[in-house]
Amino acid sequence: MKVLVAVKRVIDYNVKVRVKSDFSDVDLSNTKMALNPFCEIAVEEAVRLKEKGIASEIIAVTIGPKAAQEQLRTALALGADRAIHIESDQPIESLGTAKILTQIVKQEQPSLVILGKQAIDTDNNQTGQMLAALSDLPQGTFASDLTFDNDKVLVTREIDGGLQTVELMLPAIVTTDLRLNEPRYAKLPDIMKAKKKPIDITTPADLGIDISTGLKLLKVEPPVERKAGVRVSSVDELVDKLKHEAKAIS
Repeated sequence: MKVLVAVKRVIDYNVKVRVKSDFSDVDLSNTKMALNPFCEIAVEEAVRLKEKGIASEIIAVTIGPKAAQEQLRTALALGADRAIHIESDQPIESLGTAKILTQIVKQEQPSLVILGKQAIDTDNNQTGQMLAALSDLPQGTFASDLTFDNDKVLVTREIDGGLQTVELMLPAIVTTDLRLNEPRYAKLPDIMKAKKKPIDITTPADLGIDISTGLKLLKVEPPVERKAGVRVSSVDELVDKLKHEAKAIS
């Protein structure tokens, strides 16, 4: 079974995001970038499937600037067999990403496509669902467990009321939730081997995909800094502050 895993380059979650002085965008200069955490979970799940003998080949794919090959090398070091880089310096919204991935799915014909449920930079939670619609494939989102049975996959997914299990015929699209697994760390020998694994490079234009967008980024502002809290000695003092200082109650 061939597994396609989509990954994204994002600001490292340990780094405090900075805004440009003109508020035009997020400042990426001298900023540590990393593999999106939900994408790491997707890669880990694919590697575990290969270790179990369920998957035969893992292909990592990303869309982004030339520097995004660093994240592809990370995916290769974690266990992917080869990678595809759709190179673009232009920001691409979820629909454009889904259109590109749809074309890659047509070319590679994977039995399973795994994506992180969302990226921590935009938090849109859209690409997996759009990809399923454009590819006309069944989808299981927010997966916390996968069980395979011949040409079917049972996806246990997290919903507001608890857990729901859906049965999907392969090929299918799955998006990962936090509790699906805990990603491993890449070992030094695997990092060295990843440097020799192949990366195929193409562009949206080569795939015949128009990535122009109707969205325009107007302004980016940092969140308002919260004031430090204070400790109160009694319920009466708390109520008094809520009434007269915070004006939260009357």
